[in-house]
Amino acid sequence: MARASRSVDLTQVTEWNGGIATRKDDFLAAEEPLEIRIGENPLSVTMRTPGHDVELAAGFLFTEGLVQRREQIVALESVTGDNDGKRGNVVRAELSSEALPDFEKLRRHFFAASSCGICGKASIDAVRSRLLRIPNPDFRVAPNLLVSLPEALRSAQDVFERTGGLHAAALFDSGGKLLIVREDIGRHNAVDKIIGWALLNERIPLSDCVLLVSGRGGFEIIQKAIVAGIPVVASVSAPSSLAVQLARELRLTLIGFLRGNRFVVYAGDDRVARS
Repeated sequence: MARASRSVDLTQVTEWNGGIATRKDDFLAAEEPLEIRIGENPLSVTMRTPGHDVELAAGFLFTEGLVQRREQIVALESVTGDNDGKRGNVVRAELSSEALPDFEKLRRHFFAASSCGICGKASIDAVRSRLLRIPNPDFRVAPNLLVSLPEALRSAQDVFERTGGLHAAALFDSGGKLLIVREDIGRHNAVDKIIGWALLNERIPLSDCVLLVSGRGGFEIIQKAIVAGIPVVASVSAPSSLAVQLARELRLTLIGFLRGNRFVVYAGDDRVARS
């Protein structure tokens, strides 16, 4: 298998069409593990599509509550020469002394999260306990602007056009201007890349923005959006029940089935401006 780029693999496949078999090249979305470290201490490993790894790590540190401000990240860099064979798949963070975590407690937390999954009320209580602010209550978005966003996202999905196998997240300003788009095999990774970009560029909170995600709007995406101060999250598919519950409790506007001229508002319909 030859590598076309770090985010895309090229492989040979057999395509059957009308009873005729043809050998052809096909593009695949790349998937590799990324290890995030604090100093020399391993923190987490996530499967992701290579690209914008520093943004992904920054977004992860922020949305998981390890840092609250940009200045708490002293340094953040991809490790380009490791003796353990993980070259290019490690990002190392140096944090200020006030942000250094209890590593044993962290290891237990991330192990439990990956082993048992999200546990309803306990997870929402954990989000609420971080004293998060309600996203900008004065933000408004027009319906005709909302329905224009999916096409803008599709037009910007470079890797998806070649592979058909990636999720995407896009950030728009109040006027519908596309600020940034990121792609990844994991929809939550795409969102972390967006939020990491904003954090590193000192644009947090994103209080005047709309986040659009391909696929469904799950709990993790809503949690991350609230941490970043995003008032409106839209998805082209359905949200989960827990995502709706969290959005209603913390007063985020959650929109699903954003397709064509139709969408469904599951929470926070006061932010959708009526003519």
